[in-house]
Amino acid sequence: MPAIELKGVVKRFGEITAVDGLDLDVPRGICLGLLGPNGAGKSTTMRLLTGQAIADEGSLRVLGHELPAEAKEARAEMGVVPQLDNLDVDVSVQDNLAVFARLYRVKDVRAAVDRGLELARLSDRRTDSVEQLSGGMRRRLLLARGLMHEPDLMLLDEPTVGLDPQIRTQLWSLVDLLRSQGVTILMSTHYIEEAQRLADEVAVMTHGKIIARGRPDELIAKHAGRETAEVYAPPARLAEVRAVAEAQGLTVRPAGPAIAIVGSERASDGAIPPEAIRRAASLEDVFVLLTGEEAE
Repeated sequence: MPAIELKGVVKRFGEITAVDGLDLDVPRGICLGLLGPNGAGKSTTMRLLTGQAIADEGSLRVLGHELPAEAKEARAEMGVVPQLDNLDVDVSVQDNLAVFARLYRVKDVRAAVDRGLELARLSDRRTDSVEQLSGGMRRRLLLARGLMHEPDLMLLDEPTVGLDPQIRTQLWSLVDLLRSQGVTILMSTHYIEEAQRLADEVAVMTHGKIIARGRPDELIAKHAGRETAEVYAPPARLAEVRAVAEAQGLTVRPAGPAIAIVGSERASDGAIPPEAIRRAASLEDVFVLLTGEEAE
């Protein structure tokens, strides 16, 4: 039985359909990256899975529990790291962990707190108040808090949003550790590198639907081919190169100040100018082609 099963799930907010007939299953023991631009419906999906929102249509099962009827039972078996920091800033680091350990009826609260502090690398800050911590420390504490009861399933909603690259890498190491321990992880993100680095499988989401899913290398091979050629030049030259490439049936996408000719290994002579920078096709190419959004 999958850890998560969603069938035909719809969630509307007035005239806005945030989740639109979503089908999603997450096998046990994998990390699935839910990759999509802002507004794709990722966070709404997470809220549906935690019982914070109720679907208008469709069925949801988490760890064998029907939602929303058995949301309480499901929440007891999952850990959640929210997108927004909701730590209690008025108490100490260790007390933040202890409160959650007691809420989840952990038998040995002290041992759980010590384990969480070690995981978050905050043992030497245990008596400090949360407001004394840096942003990266607070994100590590949020992750440790969600693991107080050693859940079988972790929901990570944009776990590194707003963090600088160095701190983001530290969080990735912690998530990698969980994955190696067999914890099932559903992680929403709009960071390409995060999805490619952490996820066993990636589900590309836009406008409330999954439009592609597979291992990162599978998605790249299917949608982007083997090679991408990037061309940096004045606008007139870029327009000329684009016209030649598209005349050969090649896909061309914007890439900041450049254009990227995706699947450039299929080009005939003259379609790829000599000044082009050739590189391996990437998940970023797939993301932009499928969603029409610039990647981060």
